[in-house]
Amino acid sequence: MNKSGMILLVLLAVAVIGGIGTYNSVKSARIAIDAQYGQVENQIQRRADLIPNLVATVKGYMQYEEKVLTEVTAARAQVAAATSGEEMAAADAQLTGALGRLLAVVENYPALKADAHFTELMREISGSENRIAVARRDYNAALRDYNVTIGTFPGNIMAGMLGYQPVAPFAADEAAHAVPQAAF
Repeated sequence: MNKSGMILLVLLAVAVIGGIGTYNSVKSARIAIDAQYGQVENQIQRRADLIPNLVATVKGYMQYEEKVLTEVTAARAQVAAATSGEEMAAADAQLTGALGRLLAVVENYPALKADAHFTELMREISGSENRIAVARRDYNAALRDYNVTIGTFPGNIMAGMLGYQPVAPFAADEAAHAVPQAAF
């Protein structure tokens, strides 16, 4: 083999090794966002699993607030039935809103607020809310890394060949952008 043949062989080997490295980077980034999204779903499910106990505890005190309890139960069912990221985000937003309405109604029931079981459930749900926020943040960070990997050279070439597309991050619900109104 002559010198030009050896140079060509070395360049080919470098290109193959670089291609493998780029493929692995793109694939690893995609696996990371899938894993982080799984954590978001896990934390949302954890919160949803607490809802039946909360509803059962509250029912004993709130005889006239059936509509709020029905909304919470229906929103929880939507979380359980979600099959895509968009559906999960929408169902989670509905559940968060329903829980907010429930907490507003609870203010009218001092005996309920003093109940130890209710207090523990609310602490667990609050902890779940924090875990969901952390899981979303970690998901968005992994997603950013993935989008950078597939959007920059040489990852963009490999991503284009394999059909990888950018993924949108978990975003706040549109209602979260509204300025709250306080009336005294």
